[in-house]
Amino acid sequence: MAAVKDAVLERAVDLAREVALEIAEEPEYVGEYLGAVREAERLVSHRFACTARGYRGWAWTVTVARVPRGRTATVCEAELLPGEDAVLARPWVPWSERLRPGDIGPGDVLPFRPDDPRLEPGFTPTGDPEIDEVAIDELALARVRVLSPQGRAEAAQRWYRGSRGPATPGAVASAGACWSCGFMVPLQGSLGQLFAVCANEWSPDDGKVVSLDHGCGAHSETDAEPAASEWPAPDPLFDELAIDVVERTDGAKSGATSPAGSEPVVDVTEAADTEVADTEAADTEVADTENAEPTDTDPTDTEATETDADERPADEA
Repeated sequence: MAAVKDAVLERAVDLAREVALEIAEEPEYVGEYLGAVREAERLVSHRFACTARGYRGWAWTVTVARVPRGRTATVCEAELLPGEDAVLARPWVPWSERLRPGDIGPGDVLPFRPDDPRLEPGFTPTGDPEIDEVAIDELALARVRVLSPQGRAEAAQRWYRGSRGPATPGAVASAGACWSCGFMVPLQGSLGQLFAVCANEWSPDDGKVVSLDHGCGAHSETDAEPAASEWPAPDPLFDELAIDVVERTDGAKSGATSPAGSEPVVDVTEAADTEVADTEAADTEVADTENAEPTDTDPTDTEATETDADERPADEA
């Protein structure tokens, strides 16, 4: 049944504007009058445009009413409501459902999920030493909950399709796979059949879980081909403080002359050899002189002896 016109309530525009100005933060946020809407019998809502930034399409809505046979309008409620073309926020979702991988920071704590399908109850000791040793010591299953088959499958699929799987550009360009690398640390359990941990500090995947068919340029058994330097080889340098510069003498002995204006040719090695040879020859000559045996008397030596005898004083003779 359509609401009947109510002249008393429809004329209460000024009353409704006063109320809208009271609830608005600034008076200029209340704009033009948009009209009245008959909500029910003796119940009318007056609407005013909202001019605040970010509230396009919203309207200040003041609802008035009156008692039966009353001639005075009374304010029931006042609020800011969106119109048909209003800009609305997304539906509210609890923060625990809005989280995405990577959103958890230091100090953040996730809510407990007792029915997480990725987990299942852990191992309960049976009392059998052989069974308990394998389950607790080797497989580390003595926890309240451990990965379920669904949790392992989701992790394997996420890792294999991620940035450390076989389809990345670095893995395609590498010469060797991770399964043959010396820096590979295998995982335990079923995930170890397809994944390992990289322990190479030069690899971009150091400390990360990688697939066995992944790869990078830091493989332990590959090497880069040496490339020739694009810089020219420098001229050799001589330390003139550590060597002696000696002029060559072989040209002077043979009568050869150097071209006019040219500097003498220096051969350090040959000059040094010549000096050593001359020294050895001098030593040999001195040795031969000292070791020579006396020979027959030379007539010249006899005459010299007689002359010396004649020149000596008489008392010495």
